[in-house]
Formats: sequence, C-alpha cells, structure tokens
Amino acid sequence: VQLQASGGGLVQAGDSLRLSCAASGRAFSINAMGWFRQAPGKKREFVAAIRWSGSTTYYADSVKGRFTISKDNAKTTVILQMNSLKPEDAAVYYCAAANGLAYSMNIYARETQYDYWGQGTQVTVSS
Repeated sequence: VQLQASGGGLVQAGDSLRLSCAASGRAFSINAMGWFRQAPGKKREFVAAIRWSGSTTYYADSVKGRFTISKDNAKTTVILQMNSLKPEDAAVYYCAAANGLAYSMNIYARETQYDYWGQGTQVTVSS
C-alpha cells in the first residue's frame, strides 16, 4: 500500500484546510485509516481515524468538533477537513493505513496499529 498525502499549507488562525490521503496498491487490505501530526520538538500524536467502510470515526479530544475525517468511497481517498484552525494545530500531518481490524476505535489512536505511512504534509497556522 502506498499513501500520498496532500493539501497542507499556510493559513491564518480561524481558517480551514483540507488534507487528502490517496491510497494505492493493495488498498483492499486496509481496515482503517488515520491521521497523526507532529509539531517541532514534540512527539507524533493521533488526530483522527476512520474505518475503511467510512462507517465509524474517532477523534482526539483536541480536534473534536473542529476536524472531520471522511472517506471518498468512489476513490481510495481519506479526507481530513480542518476548520477553526489554531496555531497549536501547526504540524506535519501524516496519514497512515492499518490492515488490522480493531473492534474498538480507540485502538486506532496507537501508532503501532498502522502498517503503512504516507509522507507528511506541512500545516502552518499563523496567529
């Protein structure tokens, strides 16, 4: 599975941004997709996850109500819509794909659950 992330950029606080992650290769093996982010000097942290069917989502508390993860079922693409961006949202955002099936979505908050990672895309939020 190959993952291609795109959509990062420079925005002002309060603005919106939409990240995309396109999966190719053995995409049929994917059970869930996730987004993580890493700010300078900080550990990579979980942002959001979605089952490959698109039926269930899970969010970090810090983005709940502002970010929405969704799947374009016509394509093998997962979208992260980020609204009301804050300076603390600035980071390199990574998408990841998991082959394993977890019955509880909070399992997908763990980096170790993921088998494939895309390259990061930079999100910069100015205050």
